[in-house]
Amino acid sequence: MLPSSPSQKSASAASAGGYAYGITGVQAAIGLTTQVGRLIGRPLSSGGKGSPVQRSDGQSLATSSDESLVARVAEGDAQAFRVLTDRHLDRTVTLARRVLGGAADAEDVAQEAFMRLWQHAERFRPAEARFSTWFYRITVNLCLDRKRRPSHDALENVPEPVDPSLDAVALVERSELGRLVARAVDDLPERQRAAISLCYDTGLSNAEAAAAMEVSVGALETLLVRARRALRATLAPLAPSDTQDGRRSRTGGPR
Repeated sequence: MLPSSPSQKSASAASAGGYAYGITGVQAAIGLTTQVGRLIGRPLSSGGKGSPVQRSDGQSLATSSDESLVARVAEGDAQAFRVLTDRHLDRTVTLARRVLGGAADAEDVAQEAFMRLWQHAERFRPAEARFSTWFYRITVNLCLDRKRRPSHDALENVPEPVDPSLDAVALVERSELGRLVARAVDDLPERQRAAISLCYDTGLSNAEAAAAMEVSVGALETLLVRARRALRATLAPLAPSDTQDGRRSRTGGPR
């Protein structure tokens, strides 16, 4: 389905040129220019937040709710789209990365999710769900659709830039721990990964996460229980021996 008012959106996009997104974490991996950026007439930027975006009534869009912003996006407001993207891109990529079990396609899924937001914002029904619940449901469904397609992994994945303030030992420890945890999460079934990410990465409540996955709260909690059990089984043997010894000494013997 085409946008309800493509000419209005195009005109609004063109008039909003010259601004830059203030997005951290994933903008370099996505690239300085994406289809999302071109839709609204400006590139993604690795810079700071930039100037506050003002509504026509003089109030800052930064203080507007997601729900009011998406209503403006439905009318072709590219500045409101910019603010929503700035708020939700990092968490959207994190969610996609968790559900897909890796970073190779996460940025593409996030880009597609935001393109759908721009094109179909009028489909959002605030009486039925919060914006984040509705939007992350789109993201999860895109991930599950992509998982069903034949896989064509990239030959190389460019890592995130290293924080120069960390010393060599800290870098090794952090990267090793991160790899272990990421590998354990990636080994979970995809719906367990989705449940973990929705509840812990995006901050949705159990009810909201269940709505995003289109399952009951009970089904979501079952997924969480199974995921936590699997993660404990995988990661517990990696705990420091002195911690395990201390636990045994306090309880008088092994459990």
